[in-house]
Amino acid sequence: MAEFSIGIDGGGTSCRAAVTDRTGKVLGTGKAGAANILSDLENSQINIVASARQALVDAGLDPGLTDKLPVVIGTAGANVGDYGKRLEKALPFKKAHVVTDAAIALQGALGDADGIIGAFGTGSVYNARRDGKSWGIGGWGFVVGDQASGARLGRDLLERSLLAHDAVSRPSPLTEALMAEFKDDPERVVEFAHAAKPKDFARYAPMVFEYAEKNDAVAVDIVKMATHAIFQSLDALLWPECPSICLLGGLSRAYYPWLDTRHRELLREPKGDALSGAMELAAKLLLDDKGSTP
Repeated sequence: MAEFSIGIDGGGTSCRAAVTDRTGKVLGTGKAGAANILSDLENSQINIVASARQALVDAGLDPGLTDKLPVVIGTAGANVGDYGKRLEKALPFKKAHVVTDAAIALQGALGDADGIIGAFGTGSVYNARRDGKSWGIGGWGFVVGDQASGARLGRDLLERSLLAHDAVSRPSPLTEALMAEFKDDPERVVEFAHAAKPKDFARYAPMVFEYAEKNDAVAVDIVKMATHAIFQSLDALLWPECPSICLLGGLSRAYYPWLDTRHRELLREPKGDALSGAMELAAKLLLDDKGSTP
């Protein structure tokens, strides 16, 4: 079993896992629920293990072999407090290494090269590498951060829809469509928002972009505010000789048309995604662990 490792992308909406051998070949994949350890550590642990076991089954291996294998998990919340260490101790793997979602996104997009990444899914985060040294910004969670994320776009839409309902601001086809989903009852919106998790807000992000393409005033304003946050974050990381910017995550493509020229000129296609980054780091962990026995 020391010939295999597991890489896991613990996203705010779903958790993806892959079993690979020493050559990096993917033998099996698995998927489970959300894995944001900052907002829900207990269920994140459950979903991480479930995705890994599903990947083992897909690879034709015994799902009970988790305690024989090293794993790298990239997840939101690993940069806050001792959440990452607590997760490492609780997981039933031979060796578990928990890193930020930004770390696996950086590795997946750039490999070991220099550059900047921004990842936009349920949450958002940025990372950069220069002369082999990496650092990141953002990723502070939905309540006080994650600007331009799916969760923030959805939350902003609900807020703007309530303001329009109260005649504080002008409605638009987007706010009317949102309110219609809640039967034009603002109390239903509030009840939903009170109980919703980031992934629940994020499901409204595609709706925002859909209406922005139709020049809906509210949708355009929400997207412009989000894009401005992206500009500020990229500028905080940029240096004069920066070779590339890669955007990853489910919303990354939707932001392409909204970027300004100076950022767009540096855009490069990522080599891989966050899961491939987790796989690469897991393979490195396997090599470091090659002298041990199962």
